[in-house]
Amino acid sequence: MKSFADMLLSREAFSEIVMGNTAVVRAMIEAGARVVTSYPGSPTPEIASAIAGIKAEDRPFYFEFSTNEKVATEVAYGASVNGHLSTVFFKSVGLNVAADTFVQLSLMNLIGGMVVILGDDPGANSSQNEQDNRHLARLSYTPIFEPANPQEVYQYYKAAAILSRQLHIPVILRLTTHVCHAKQKVNFAAWQPADFDKTPAFDVKNGPYMPLTSLVFPMKRRALGNLQQVAEMSENKGLHQLVGNENPRQGIVTFGMPFLSLLDCLAESGGKPDILKLGMIYPLPQKLIAEFLRNHEEVFVLEELDDIIEGEIKRLAFEQQIKVKIHGKTDIESWIGEYTADKVAVLLAAIWPEIAPKPAAAPDFSVAVPPRPAQMCPGCGHRSAFHAVKQALGDDDIKVADIGCHTLGFMPPYNMGQLLMCMGASTGIAAGMSLFNASRSVVCFLGDSTFFHAGIPGIVNALFNKHNITLIIMENGTTAMTGHQDHAASGRNFNQATDKIPVRGVLEGLGVKHIYEVDTYQQEKLTEMVKEAVAVEGFAVVIARHPCMLKLMREQRRKENFQAKMVSIDKQACNQTHACVSDFACPTFIMHEDGSIDVNPDLCIGDGSCLQTCPAKAINRPENR
Repeated sequence: MKSFADMLLSREAFSEIVMGNTAVVRAMIEAGARVVTSYPGSPTPEIASAIAGIKAEDRPFYFEFSTNEKVATEVAYGASVNGHLSTVFFKSVGLNVAADTFVQLSLMNLIGGMVVILGDDPGANSSQNEQDNRHLARLSYTPIFEPANPQEVYQYYKAAAILSRQLHIPVILRLTTHVCHAKQKVNFAAWQPADFDKTPAFDVKNGPYMPLTSLVFPMKRRALGNLQQVAEMSENKGLHQLVGNENPRQGIVTFGMPFLSLLDCLAESGGKPDILKLGMIYPLPQKLIAEFLRNHEEVFVLEELDDIIEGEIKRLAFEQQIKVKIHGKTDIESWIGEYTADKVAVLLAAIWPEIAPKPAAAPDFSVAVPPRPAQMCPGCGHRSAFHAVKQALGDDDIKVADIGCHTLGFMPPYNMGQLLMCMGASTGIAAGMSLFNASRSVVCFLGDSTFFHAGIPGIVNALFNKHNITLIIMENGTTAMTGHQDHAASGRNFNQATDKIPVRGVLEGLGVKHIYEVDTYQQEKLTEMVKEAVAVEGFAVVIARHPCMLKLMREQRRKENFQAKMVSIDKQACNQTHACVSDFACPTFIMHEDGSIDVNPDLCIGDGSCLQTCPAKAINRPENR
């Protein structure tokens, strides 16, 4: 396989097996995107990984990780109204952060064009909820393309870019988790780099760009007029696929990944309904759908998450008095989770059992598989932090979690987190928990990346309104949970070295008077600092700092003279208190049925953070393997 750079910048047409997240980068290059922005979040980070495979000086567009999704959207918008095709990408809940800006994009004249790549997450594989962002697209009058595989990701991005530039509107390319991560042999077109006019093209005559009261209605009329034009274009049959089996009784309307799951089911069962696969799902091709309805006695609308298209199709059938029986969601489970092949089989069986595959016999597991809960990595500074913080707090104290690797602190044995909402919410929630509360201390947690993303307003509010809470900032120097992307305090952005914006300096600039700072491996000191901070009347911050050890060890292993280290257990000294397992809970330690403890050499990184946790001092210092 070619390198990312050789493949993505190839001048000749070629075919290659790639992920959907890689295919879209080649599409950006071919379409002439000039500005691309993002905030990292699964299932889309691999888009940035592919971009990173191209040296900055060879990259045909500018890329940045912005401080959050709202800012990323605004940077892309600014580039578009200045005449450049732009793209912004983020995960499903990232649209919530961007929404204040996003919902107004369709009111604006985006002369350069703008594609919004949205990584939705049916199944909540890496998200705190399972929201259907098609609602926000409808709210904002923004068209949606929905690919089913990497080939369509590539093709639909280019179609979205053309449509966006043609009508000067935002267009959504909605990718779901499996479409992002699926691999397929994709056929790419030839590409020749072209010079582009770098003269700023912004002109107020292209506006208005000021959505004031007197201008809102004309701008909204323009957005609705554009959407009407898109609706007419959506009738283009080239955007959609009709799988005709000459079955006048049974038809299925679907799109995206459920289409592939449906094909898997039918391949197994031999069923042959007619299938209308939609490529643009908002606005819908009403004439095409109406024709499909008229040609069938029964139609099943197969869509993940909410019944948006089902409702639209039923309304269409009612308005046009089309006599057809329309099947859709029947129970709560049909609203939940990914429409994988096994789930689609169940849905099919409930409606047309004769074309559904027979249910497979339950597998016979002769060996019981133990549960494998999510856990922090060996050597993780958050583990040391939680172990120490727990010693400082009482069981009755309130602990508010936030988004990040440190969210796992809510699990036993740490139990450091009882509430969780979204990025940056912990400080505000903690403030509310502190009101009319004179008996229970309130402590909240925040990661350093989230601090810059969405955490600062809550801190300002705590200072402004004098809330009596303690904030513990878990600083590991990176955006670890989504793949170690840099943030404002890392000293580097996506493209180059940059000045660090220190967390402590920001806190001091805001006027925080009580700031404590310690490396999390200094557990006794951290415990004492947390006690002092909780005793403060008002707002106090503890910065619990340690580098992300997964990132650090990866960097260390790249060095030629690297030697792996690990701790060992003094079997004579070990009194089987099991604090290393039950209290510290490093996955490196193995407890046997007889109670003895060993160290897994494949997991231990020899960081030594566990030494201080053993009351019997039975853990020996790291040795070379």
